Amino acid sequence: DQRESCEAIVKRFDSAGMSLGALSPEAHDAMATAMNRLGGRSNSGEGGEDPARYGTERMSKIKQVASGRFGVTPHYLVNAEVLQIKVAQGAKPGEGGQLPGDKVSPLIARLRCAKPGISLISPPPHHDIYSIEDLSQLIFDLKQVNPTALVSVKLVAEPGVGTIAAGVAKAYADLITISGYDGGTGASPLTSVKYAGSPWELGLTEAQQVLRANGLRGRVRMQTDGGLKTGLDVIKAAILGAESFGFGTGPMIALGCKFLRICHLNNCATGVATQEIKLRSKYFIGLPEMVMNYFTFVAQETREWMAKLGVRSMEELIGRLDLIELAEGKTDRQKRLDLSELVSMGDIPDSEPRFCVVDSNPSFDKGELAEQMVVDAMDAIEHKAMLTLDYPIRNINRSIGARVSGEIARRYGADGLPDGCLTFRFHGSAGQSFGVWNSRGLHLDLEGDANDYVGKGMAGGRIVIYPPKQAAYASNASIIVGNTCLYGATGGQLFAAGMAGERFGVRNSGALAVIEGAGDHCCEYMTGGVVIVLGETGYNFGAGMTGGFGFVYDPNERFAYRYNNELVDIHLINNEATGMYRAYLLDKIARHVEFTGSVVGRAMLENFDDYVDYFWLVKPKAATLESLLKD
Repeated sequence: DQRESCEAIVKRFDSAGMSLGALSPEAHDAMATAMNRLGGRSNSGEGGEDPARYGTERMSKIKQVASGRFGVTPHYLVNAEVLQIKVAQGAKPGEGGQLPGDKVSPLIARLRCAKPGISLISPPPHHDIYSIEDLSQLIFDLKQVNPTALVSVKLVAEPGVGTIAAGVAKAYADLITISGYDGGTGASPLTSVKYAGSPWELGLTEAQQVLRANGLRGRVRMQTDGGLKTGLDVIKAAILGAESFGFGTGPMIALGCKFLRICHLNNCATGVATQEIKLRSKYFIGLPEMVMNYFTFVAQETREWMAKLGVRSMEELIGRLDLIELAEGKTDRQKRLDLSELVSMGDIPDSEPRFCVVDSNPSFDKGELAEQMVVDAMDAIEHKAMLTLDYPIRNINRSIGARVSGEIARRYGADGLPDGCLTFRFHGSAGQSFGVWNSRGLHLDLEGDANDYVGKGMAGGRIVIYPPKQAAYASNASIIVGNTCLYGATGGQLFAAGMAGERFGVRNSGALAVIEGAGDHCCEYMTGGVVIVLGETGYNFGAGMTGGFGFVYDPNERFAYRYNNELVDIHLINNEATGMYRAYLLDKIARHVEFTGSVVGRAMLENFDDYVDYFWLVKPKAATLESLLKD
């Protein structure tokens, strides 16, 4: 009776990231409802969430931002207490996710901005996070759009994770999850389930040691998941350094899962992990109370172990390696195993915190320009009044537009502001993530150039970038925006009078873009939207592309050797079958010229019949020519 209460302990419990798509809507709802009633947190997984759940007890407090960017919009991001960046997961470390086509129902397709029945492939994590600097930028992007949320980073328990965890803490994350190899949705490849990853115990202890040795442990919270099932698991995880605990398999079993590991086949016999309506309606028996009972029993068992150990609270337990002993082992091989490194802190002084001692881990970058934009525009946002503002910009000004987009989404959701209501004009060189998470009704106009990630995750509005009037260089021969622009965009328009870097439009699922050249991997994993390139592209165009379409100007007749023909095919648009696209292309080039003053675009308008012969239409093999424009 002197121990911390069950109510306090369950607040440290999270459900693991399981997407709506992998799970049935009923199972996902039940999990979220249970965790909210307990005071814990459920994790949306990487599949987005139905906006109808926002603001209700069915809302997931943890919203995941994975490499697939499925359903990640400003509206999604502002409805969260924790934003979790999924770098990798324990059951399949280093691999992107994949949702089989037969699980992409009309609901799932709508939430993920895709087409029903088409498989959805997440890019591998390195497609937008090449280094710790890129991860730091994504953390900053998320803190800009939702300043009240904590940012979490999910890592895999593998050798060396301590070094990564230290980098993540220095990149200003607020939480770190160490994910063990045990568990997973059952949709992972068999080789990953059986042979990849490491136990969470190894990753957690390494991360705890490295963070304490570098004076970083007091700045971040630590969580672990991957097969936790009982109160004893919670006790061991806390002793090894975890402050909160993620559960996946346990609450799934409580909801009726039989652990058949056929999640990927869409015929789950208990209706837990299927989108098939007949199976869900007939066999799913799960209720929030089942999950609540499970977690209450885990918390009660945790309290009993705390009583045996003589500690009154979880805080007294975290990192207390003196409370754990190494068993001698039952076999000769076990007896030769030296685990002493796992339960030793070496010469790290006891004064170094064993757990997080701050509320958050604020970035050094206070975003002064972004904050000033919010102050200047707040009255117009509140009253939906027309407003245009001008600012100089430098490359130290990062994630410009995100703070304003977050304020718009918080008030008006996905509807945003009326078209063209709020316009910001800039002069200079923009830093990374210009126009990230751009909201409807917000227009950003830049005379100059921009760094990487322009329009990342944009959901609406318009971004226009063009060179200075006194520029002496030809726009179509010069880079005006950097790498990985329009990554995961769900809507809006981007017009850039110049060339883009590599990986332009990766996972684009709804935005229209007009640019004048692109590097390698353009339109990779694209599921919707339109990309028009008024110049040459690099190699591997359209790899993994399952939706949307593109136009590429190819005067030197090289494109046929540069695109990836696995999932897309190409057509010249000067014949009868593709003639309907001539007017569409002409209209978009005209808009490009109107907004940017593009010299190349103007020449195409004036002599369109000469240029149109060199344009390729790129479309998914699964789509018909007639259906594209209608979609």
